[in-house]
Amino acid sequence: MTVARSILLFAIAALFEIGGAWLIWQGWRENRGLWWIAAGVIALGAYGFVATFQPDPNFGRILAAYGGVFVAGSLAWGVIVDKFRPDRYDIIGAAICLIGVAVIMYAPRAEG
Repeated sequence: MTVARSILLFAIAALFEIGGAWLIWQGWRENRGLWWIAAGVIALGAYGFVATFQPDPNFGRILAAYGGVFVAGSLAWGVIVDKFRPDRYDIIGAAICLIGVAVIMYAPRAEG
């Protein structure tokens, strides 16, 4: 259950961080206004809180692993929201990142 909870938290964090960055992008670069930017800032703040619920107590490990989730999630966001078409190198790179996440977060470790 801990791994499933951790994966769910990574997914929620990705939605908040990527969505928040996208809202700011839309507000500024696409001239949608300050309300979009404000919503993005709030979403980015929520991302910071979600990360604190990860079962592992090590900040550096959580953020390092989340980096891989962010890479893959950003590409997925682009496909779903912006109709971006990743090429095989995008997909290979994202897969490598997710393998890194699995190694960092879920590899068996000696206690202590």
